Amino acid sequence: MESSHKKSATRRSRAVAAKRQVIMAAALEYFSLYGIHGTRLDQVAERADVSKTNLLYYFPSKEALYIAVLKDILDVWLAPLRAFHADQQPLDAIREYIRLKLGVSRDHPQASRLFCMEMLQGAALLKQELGGDLKQLVEDKSAIIRGWIKAGLIAPVEPLHLIFMLWATTQHYADFSVQIEAITGCTLDNDDFFEQTVTTIQHIIIEGLTLRD
Repeated sequence: MESSHKKSATRRSRAVAAKRQVIMAAALEYFSLYGIHGTRLDQVAERADVSKTNLLYYFPSKEALYIAVLKDILDVWLAPLRAFHADQQPLDAIREYIRLKLGVSRDHPQASRLFCMEMLQGAALLKQELGGDLKQLVEDKSAIIRGWIKAGLIAPVEPLHLIFMLWATTQHYADFSVQIEAITGCTLDNDDFFEQTVTTIQHIIIEGLTLRD
């Protein structure tokens, strides 16, 4: 009997998580186009194929839904940085980070654009997150980069500016995809263009980090 209850609770938990993801995916579509103020909850509910009442069961307000979407974006966006470890070969780690981060820009362009929009508007609903977990993560990974520099494995650079540069370069291909496609006729969805982008950025960054005799 207890096992049956556990299985039932697990099924309910999975169903709730799945429904939340459907709602957040629908919300992301509207938030990334119109922002929080230009998006109506009934639009999101219709897109997610739920009633507005049902949506409010999972997210009690539009602000709560917006913050949940932004936190979900941060989890995806920061996953490549979290993969940095001190025992990695630094140049290989940075090459892989560039590939993974461009993959995020390719696979989650709406998320990247919404995050950019939130930053441009002052990040009023995300400041606590930025000054807390994100700041600590960047400080931790900066310490790893400083360790690589101290060990003589890469050229001396300011880790914060290296991280900022990697963010800016890789996110450009999501946030300005319309401009890039207008100029090149391609987006990161084109496999050849994706590989060309990865290789070029890797080459430029790695050249700057390689120790010289």
